[in-house]
Amino acid sequence: MTEQTRTSGTASEKPVGQCPLYKKCGGCQLQNLSYSQQLQWKQRLEERLLGKFAPVLPIIGMQDPYHYRNKVQAAFGVNRRKEIISGVYQSSTHRIVPVESCQLEDQTADAIIATIRRLCADFRIVPYDEDRRTGLLRHVLVKRGFHSDEVMVVLVTSGPILPAKNNFVAALRRQHPQITTVLQNINPYRTSLVLGEQEKVLYGPGTIEDTLCGCRFRISARSFYQINPVQTEILYSKAIEFAGLTGSESVIDAYCGVGTIGLIASAHAKSVVGVELNRDAVRDAITNCRLNRIQNARFYAADAGEWMLAMAEERQTADVVFMDPPRAGSDERFLHSLLTLAPERIVYISCNPETLARDLKILTGSAYAVRKIQPVDMFPHTHHVETVVLMSKVDVLKK
Repeated sequence: MTEQTRTSGTASEKPVGQCPLYKKCGGCQLQNLSYSQQLQWKQRLEERLLGKFAPVLPIIGMQDPYHYRNKVQAAFGVNRRKEIISGVYQSSTHRIVPVESCQLEDQTADAIIATIRRLCADFRIVPYDEDRRTGLLRHVLVKRGFHSDEVMVVLVTSGPILPAKNNFVAALRRQHPQITTVLQNINPYRTSLVLGEQEKVLYGPGTIEDTLCGCRFRISARSFYQINPVQTEILYSKAIEFAGLTGSESVIDAYCGVGTIGLIASAHAKSVVGVELNRDAVRDAITNCRLNRIQNARFYAADAGEWMLAMAEERQTADVVFMDPPRAGSDERFLHSLLTLAPERIVYISCNPETLARDLKILTGSAYAVRKIQPVDMFPHTHHVETVVLMSKVDVLKK
């Protein structure tokens, strides 16, 4: 393994099974292993699933694999003693496991959630009971900018009326003056989704900002933003490195989300087009583009596969396609459109090595060959692992 990986696995070792909630929570599936053992487990997983395509580079781990989650959400409820509790749902259930502090979560966020729990009792705010459909407070979501230190608090309620909301927010900010904005999100539905469609700004601008790989990003309550900023910078830097951009390339950012990859790549490319089905995400991407005064990137709300097919029909092409699909991977229709467009290079960012292996089998049939595979440990103590893969056209390799 590389020096960085070896250091990452040994610098912050802690006693195995230290968290008392390990078995109840289910969020840290690998906490029974030391961190170096976790990295070895993930390396073997990657080699077993992906090693047939190309050699797998040593996984890049974290120097300090704790308290890395800059987005924390807690469900609120009442225990048998009628005490207000907050925490996470036990795996495969809707039973709340009370959490005072978590080894993975941002410590500022944990402290804010603990304060809200106490304030609920003071202000007689009753947690929501999803069986009886009574009560008010369902969840609390906290996001913190890793570089900016700006903090957003979202109070998710079952109805629009939050009693004494101004006094509640003032009391919360007295104890946590680092909070820069507070929102109320209204979710009246019987659903497993945390956030509803309607929201009110109770304090501040309603968004926070953070910096990633030199670009500024505006983060709203519903916008997607990677939860481990330290490893995200490594992941995206590897993706840009693999793309081999020289400033003359046309780039497509498929599944672009809020434009993160595309905006970072824009400094190294001639032009960038980001395509995403989620219109809210595209609006955020356009906002982020303006925020960074980037002139060579455009973002569109559309199906990325259909977009690439239309480009191919018009005899347009792209030099590089970045793709960062969800855990389910890409469907065959998208992969067919990608093969039809036939960019010189494809950089696939995956959060699921199993669906990645499935998709690589289709893409490497005859048109492309895998050049590099780089795993990155984005979520220490869990079984999740991110991977960056570089593919080049087979005829390019023969030159």
